[in-house]
Amino acid sequence: MSFVNLGLAPGLLRAVADKGYDTPTAIQTRAIPAMLSGRDVLASAQTGTGKTAGFVLPLLHKLDTSYGRAPRALVLTPTRELAAQVAQCAREYGRHTGLRVQVIFGGVGMQPQIDGLRAGCDLLVATPGRLLDLEDQGILDLDHVAHFVLDEADRMLDMGFIHAIKRVIKLLPDKRQNAMFSATYSDDIRALAARLLHDPVAIDVAPRNTVAERVEHVAYKLPKDHKRHLLAHLIKDGDWHQVLVFTRTKHGANRLTEQLEGAGIRSAAIHGNKSQSARVRALEDFKANRIIALVATDVASRGLDIKELPHVVNYELPNVPEDYVHRIGRTARAGATGHAVSLVGPDEGGLLRDIEKVLKRAVPYAAAPQFAITVSAPPPPRPAQHAPRSGAHAPRQGARQPPRGQGQRSRPGHGAPAHRTGNAGRFGGGRKH
Repeated sequence: MSFVNLGLAPGLLRAVADKGYDTPTAIQTRAIPAMLSGRDVLASAQTGTGKTAGFVLPLLHKLDTSYGRAPRALVLTPTRELAAQVAQCAREYGRHTGLRVQVIFGGVGMQPQIDGLRAGCDLLVATPGRLLDLEDQGILDLDHVAHFVLDEADRMLDMGFIHAIKRVIKLLPDKRQNAMFSATYSDDIRALAARLLHDPVAIDVAPRNTVAERVEHVAYKLPKDHKRHLLAHLIKDGDWHQVLVFTRTKHGANRLTEQLEGAGIRSAAIHGNKSQSARVRALEDFKANRIIALVATDVASRGLDIKELPHVVNYELPNVPEDYVHRIGRTARAGATGHAVSLVGPDEGGLLRDIEKVLKRAVPYAAAPQFAITVSAPPPPRPAQHAPRSGAHAPRQGARQPPRGQGQRSRPGHGAPAHRTGNAGRFGGGRKH
């Protein structure tokens, strides 16, 4: 099968060739003809299989030429990063068509986005919050949308966007083509599909909730306080040059970033509280190997288009087991192999078992290597504050302070530190599969 056989317009085929592609992926082979036929589509494919082009190319084909100022196709995504990625993909594939692509999302100023909408666009890519904000202001006209795509629908529901999605759907014309793309199928997704889609073409290019078979999974069981030390050891001892690390919270991402920096590992955090410019800069630095570790929350994980990412670390296991699929889907893309490491604290064993049920396979525990644990000495007691005696000099403002980290010492540690205390059964060894 070649892209030429899919019936796409010559300008799109030229753009595909410009990018060096000649053979469509499995999801593209099935989704593009289905969408070109005008049918509604419910598609499931693993992250990294090319599903974005699977809906962008047929949308651009059906739009063919610019018409008016209002968008005729709408793609809704859960995160800023994914919206930017989809819009960039659409611009690259539509470069020879004259079609106009506009992207809108929160975290940045509204005015440039408002100006872009007023100038007119054919394909609009948006996150739900900013889309509804602009519609509430009377700036957005969705009356001409003939094609609606819900991308990463499962993540939309995980992030609580169901009410926003329903509001957006009510703003659209009744007569339109709908498509839902998702990495996983859940009962909630099927319920949403039943409400949104009409006699859809169901496309499932992989078994339900599977992950790339080329990913090597391994877990280490250890106390929570030792996780950062083992992570630093794995990065340094393994000479890792690029690792994506997942935490549960924004605060945890910031704290771990500071700790890795303190260990001499160039790092940056990416999460919802970061400005869009900071998120873009961190991702660009990561892709250019200016930083080694990118620490992210699950909210920021969608849309991180990173080629040949070798390592993903679950610093904290996700509460939603399907999120594990999305996390490790950042690695083993486009035929490459990947390495997924999970650091499992004493209270996270149940989360790992839930993940194994979703994966339908075991995630084996391994004995952790020896690693150094840096123990900070307690700070010296603060002197009592007294008014200076007559003739005494107060400390000079800006006087030199002791360097950070002074008084720290290192001692050898193990991935299962309780071995040294005779508690091997609690933290060490783990179960066998």
